[in-house]
Order: sequence, then structure tokens, then C-alpha cells
Amino acid sequence: QVQLVESGGGLVQAGGSLRLSCASSGRAFSSYALGWFRQAPGKEREYAAHISRGGGATYYADSVKGRFTISRDNAKNTVYLQMNNLKPEDTAVYYCAADSALRVLRIRPEDYTYWGRGTQVTVSS
Repeated sequence: QVQLVESGGGLVQAGGSLRLSCASSGRAFSSYALGWFRQAPGKEREYAAHISRGGGATYYADSVKGRFTISRDNAKNTVYLQMNNLKPEDTAVYYCAADSALRVLRIRPEDYTYWGRGTQVTVSS
């Protein structure tokens, strides 16, 4: 069982930055690939980024590429999402997710088994 808890959300002006964290209390953190998704009101949950078990491979949605950076610290059982140059359209609840299956492509919510409860990010114009 993996429990995920996000933090670091808040209100920021357009062009600003936030760093989200997602801490896991489960075992074998390094055996899980980790992803970040977001969901705006009235919209479906949207893929943002994911990172491989060892952290050597990272992937991004086109909408965040060049602005967001995903990273992980397996010693701290934590995954991060550094968000720079934020835009009002980045406003959403951000969720981290984990999965242990062996796959590279994992951009759908159904590709993940464990989810956090989310943290709100609001970007004002």
C-alpha cells in the first residue's frame, strides 16, 4: 500500500513559481514510477509529467514542457514538481500518482494505482 500526500499549492500571480511536493509513506518508494496530473473545474484529469523509478527519465505534456520540472528523492520518499512561468490556465487541483507496473508510457489516469488527495494551485492574471 502506498499513501501519497501532496503539498505546496497556493495562490500565485501569472509568471510566478511554485514547487509541489508529494510524500509517500509506503515502502519500496523507488519501485514506483510517479506522475503528476491536474484537474480544473469541469474538466477531465489531465496528465502533466511523470518520472521513472530511478529518476533518470522524465516526460512532460506539451502544455507544461519547458516550464515544469519533475524530480524525485528516493531517500526522502518524495517527488517534486517545480512549476515556473505559471499561467492562469495552469489553475487546477494537482495530484500525484504512483504505479509499479513495468511500462514507459503512462499518461492516462488508469496507468496509475495510487493517488494523493491533491493540492490546489491558483494562478491569477
